[in-house]
Amino acid sequence: MRCLERLFRRARLPLGMSEGFHPKPRMTFPLALALGIEGIDEVAEFELSEHCVAEDVLSRLRAEALPGLAFASAEVLPDGSKKAEVRRVAYEAPIPAKCRDGLAERIDRLMARSSYPVRRPKSDSTVDLRDQLEELTLHDEALAMRLRTGRGAKVSPRDVLTALGLTGLEQQGVCLTRTAVEIQS
Repeated sequence: MRCLERLFRRARLPLGMSEGFHPKPRMTFPLALALGIEGIDEVAEFELSEHCVAEDVLSRLRAEALPGLAFASAEVLPDGSKKAEVRRVAYEAPIPAKCRDGLAERIDRLMARSSYPVRRPKSDSTVDLRDQLEELTLHDEALAMRLRTGRGAKVSPRDVLTALGLTGLEQQGVCLTRTAVEIQS
């Protein structure tokens, strides 16, 4: 967050601040990225203290961005707009050759199920993985998944890996990547 605060300061974009004894910049990410998961196409919301045009915001941010941080688009929302709500997220993970044996069949079996309850260890509740898993494919040695989000307990990409018998994938050095965040309009 501090990196982004400094970026906005260098770009001369005045962030709106919270009130109180320790004011903080008004910036949020509609869906936090879990530890150890890379994000490629993320969404962030920033409140500016003065009106700016989207193209100007985008060009200023791009001019001051650190290497590896790219801004694809910017949109200025009208005053009083609701916070963004995430509708779907997409993830990818490269699958090593030794883990691909039988994976296509396991994917087909999982997608054919009408329900797949996943137990949450800390709360003793369950969430239906199959209800939120919209798409699951193995293509070009990578596993791609699209998950529906909403209110309540959410399914994580790690839940999908576990359902496919791929729990040790990250320990083998494979990095999960969130490739898209789709917000409701």
